Amino acid sequence: MMQFDFKSLDATSRYKMMTGLIVPRPIAWITTVNVDGSNNAAPFSFFNAIGTDPALIVVGIGDHPDRPKDTAVNIQREKEFVVNLVPEALAQSMSDSATDYPAHVSEIDILELATLSSTWVKPPRLAGCPASLECRLERVLMIGENRIIFGEVLGVHVLDDVVSDASKCQIASEQMQLIGRMGGLGGYTRTTDIFQIPRKKHTGS
Repeated sequence: MMQFDFKSLDATSRYKMMTGLIVPRPIAWITTVNVDGSNNAAPFSFFNAIGTDPALIVVGIGDHPDRPKDTAVNIQREKEFVVNLVPEALAQSMSDSATDYPAHVSEIDILELATLSSTWVKPPRLAGCPASLECRLERVLMIGENRIIFGEVLGVHVLDDVVSDASKCQIASEQMQLIGRMGGLGGYTRTTDIFQIPRKKHTGS
């Protein structure tokens, strides 16, 4: 088995290793409000849920070579954002929104993305996404060059067809037809191939 000492690798090499090994990664298609009041949309795959009391998500947002990314700037200024979960049907639009547009340019306007009003925060939701998590900034940590954003989920919007039992808050995950990241450059996977493993119960002695 090969070994790679991260202390001897540069940041680009570490990125290739991390994104190639830690798969699949869910995608947070984040919407925020720019300083001029327009809306921003950008995808991030250093993202996951990390707790439920309170409900917390975490997103790692890297910088452009010369400045922080607009999403990070907007979140830290407005203290609010929406995480839209990405279905396969919107994969191309999501990828296009990752283009390095000039600061404060609205990807939503350029790509003609349809939006819906949010309930708990100002940034809009993206229409066509099966679920959107409205979030309030909880805190930001800078560890080296890593900007780690923690968000508290204030509420969610979920398509009716995805909810299998509303009274029990049960979701039919495969019905969302989400995609995830595989590797770094253009690699994706589907989440529709589901299998179940019954959890073993300890019977005691």
